[in-house]
Amino acid sequence: MDFDWHYAASLLAYPEFWHATCRVIALSLATWLIGIVAGFALALGKQSPLVALRVTCGAYVWLFRSLPLLVLLIFVYNLPQVYPSSGHVLSDPFWAGLIAMSLSEAAYIAEIHRGGLLALHRGQIEAGRALGIRYVGLQRLIVLPQAFRVALPSLVNEYVTIVKMTSLVSVVSLAEILLVGERLYTQNFKVLETMLAVAFYYVFIVTVFGYMLKLLERRLDVSRRMPTEQPTVTVPAAVVRPGDAARRPGMARALQATSIRKRYGQHEVLKGIDLTVRSGEVVTIIGPSGSGKTSLIRTLNGLETLDGGDVRLHDRAFLWAPDDHHGKIPHAQYMKGIVDIGMVFQSFNLFPHKTVLENVTLAPRYHRRRKGADLDAFASQLLAKVGMAAHANKYPHQLSGGQQQRVAIARALAMEPSVMLFDEPTSALDPELVQEVLKVIESLAQEGMTMIIVTHEINFAFRISDRIVFMEAGTILRDAPPRELAAESSSRIATFLKDVQIA
Repeated sequence: MDFDWHYAASLLAYPEFWHATCRVIALSLATWLIGIVAGFALALGKQSPLVALRVTCGAYVWLFRSLPLLVLLIFVYNLPQVYPSSGHVLSDPFWAGLIAMSLSEAAYIAEIHRGGLLALHRGQIEAGRALGIRYVGLQRLIVLPQAFRVALPSLVNEYVTIVKMTSLVSVVSLAEILLVGERLYTQNFKVLETMLAVAFYYVFIVTVFGYMLKLLERRLDVSRRMPTEQPTVTVPAAVVRPGDAARRPGMARALQATSIRKRYGQHEVLKGIDLTVRSGEVVTIIGPSGSGKTSLIRTLNGLETLDGGDVRLHDRAFLWAPDDHHGKIPHAQYMKGIVDIGMVFQSFNLFPHKTVLENVTLAPRYHRRRKGADLDAFASQLLAKVGMAAHANKYPHQLSGGQQQRVAIARALAMEPSVMLFDEPTSALDPELVQEVLKVIESLAQEGMTMIIVTHEINFAFRISDRIVFMEAGTILRDAPPRELAAESSSRIATFLKDVQIA
């Protein structure tokens, strides 16, 4: 029998095929979108610290990845035999197919999302927490946009798979593309011609929607965006001052840590640390690597939980060990304190999917500190203060390390904190970029900002600090003004400083 090209071509305009194509598009898109939302929830659940939730989500993924879709389709479609009340929904092949496919795809897409979540750097979550952003806000503003961008190529591929899998829904009598073709060739026995038309419609859907999703993928890829320059903004110093005029440490206690203990497994990294920082003071923490400097500064704002002791902020209880007699820290109390402590990280931790300006405005907008044009103007003033106003519309990857760190400082200042923490702010920078960051920190010190700085820049520490804390092996060996510390001649501190030329 000769191949009937005329008949095959006529099927490209066959109304029933186009109606079936619309059903396949509706079914596949709905399944994909439901799977994305449900899969993300399952992926988060699998990473939850709550054992019951983690086990439940893991069991769901295991079960529905194990079940063949064909079995699930037949089971769902025939479920009204056991639960007649479900008949008004499941007796419709479209809804039965949508429910079965969504149950199955949510399990597969959950693993795609989990890959995206695992690719997200831990510092992104910590930066959000340091800005006082709650769990839901973290997922919405920081985690989901970045994880979705990482997962999108795999999600696009999964959509193609879903389109092809809609052919299985013919088993419950949904008039999709394959079932329409089967009905035709059983009447005229022109199997090859009909299957060629069926193939065309599937290829058409995959091509059109695959192209659209690729455009979305490119649109979300910030690395493709070209940098734009902003005009330099001149800002009066008084507009964005973080502290009061001259640098005169006061008597009021800004931050007080008492008997701080922290351990990782059996290793105790902080062994009963006591530290008091008064308003307007600049306290620098120095010491050899592994002495507990970073662990200490991370416990002062709750990024690391305490195993003992407590932290008071402006003479009010702020942090304590979870098993302390005070019980668990009230979340509202913690959130009220965390927004008053700015944090600048060693590795910047800027949000890569947001511009420089958006990084700075994110937390004040989330906390409703400022709005609209007023917030943008305030953020622009802060960027001008750190010499980054001309780069407001750039993305972090378009900046040097020194520029990224200056933006991170502006982001922390945007919440107008009373205390700033710096965790080795220059250690990830090339030597030629260090000075531009130190200059910004020094200007904050001159304006009276209360600061605690962990650094290996010893000369810088001796130049700007009111006190220098020397740590070793999880303890404070010395807490003294720079002049006294520099005069040490026969101690562990003198050995540490012997190769440093104090200016």
